[in-house]
Amino acid sequence: MFELKSGDKTLSLSSPVVMAIINVTPDSFSDGGQFSTFENACKQVDKVIEEGATILDIGGESTRPGATDVSVEEELARVIPVIEYAAKHPDIWISIDTSKPEVMEKAVAAGAHIINDVRALQAPGAVAMATNLDVPVCLMHMQGKPETMQDNPSYDNVIQQIVDFLSLRIDYCVAAGMPRENIIIDPGFGFGKTLAHNYELLAKLPELHSMHLPVLIGLSRKSMIGDLLQRNVDERLAGSLAGAMIAAQQGAQILRVHDVKETVDALTVMSATMASLHQ
Repeated sequence: MFELKSGDKTLSLSSPVVMAIINVTPDSFSDGGQFSTFENACKQVDKVIEEGATILDIGGESTRPGATDVSVEEELARVIPVIEYAAKHPDIWISIDTSKPEVMEKAVAAGAHIINDVRALQAPGAVAMATNLDVPVCLMHMQGKPETMQDNPSYDNVIQQIVDFLSLRIDYCVAAGMPRENIIIDPGFGFGKTLAHNYELLAKLPELHSMHLPVLIGLSRKSMIGDLLQRNVDERLAGSLAGAMIAAQQGAQILRVHDVKETVDALTVMSATMASLHQ
């Protein structure tokens, strides 16, 4: 059984938990910047907590295909006030979605408990900073970078290359002094992967368990749902829930989603069904 520890907080991952997406950005692919103001972001924090989120993933820089970088100062201005507001809820876990060491440091100081980095701590100084902060860190696989990752992604063996990349990053972080139990892994659905790659990855998710670390999955509303079903972003709930439940059945511990209430409901039905098998 996995658990996360951050300061004096402990989170059991004996059953899947929901991580709510809080994008404090004007150019998010899904919510169109509707939470980019402090007031709206705070309302969304309250809403998803009430709906049953365990973790809030707060991000100030879009990582959608074609996204461009924002400055450290701009990212801090977006996320720190929202983290401070969320930290007033003592039972909630807060994740900072960033690749910048300076943002990691100030976010944890403001109340964040987890670092979620789509670049797997490859920015200069990121490994040292995350190790020093001594909080759980999610390392994600991405082929290329957001500006170009969907230009022409290709693999000889998608699942094996993801496992190889993450294994190298894990070894690097551990060699730098990071406790292995602080690491979470994310195969990076939609980050430098075609439609076929994404569904092969979903089907073969159990192969990630060879690393014996918690697995975070984020496929909510992504193009792998929209392109398959020919649905706009605001019509992808059913597909997103199907993907989340498949991932949970495949052993994913953390589900990063936009639609918290619906995902919590689906997980509750799945858990009740599984529990009845063991009576």
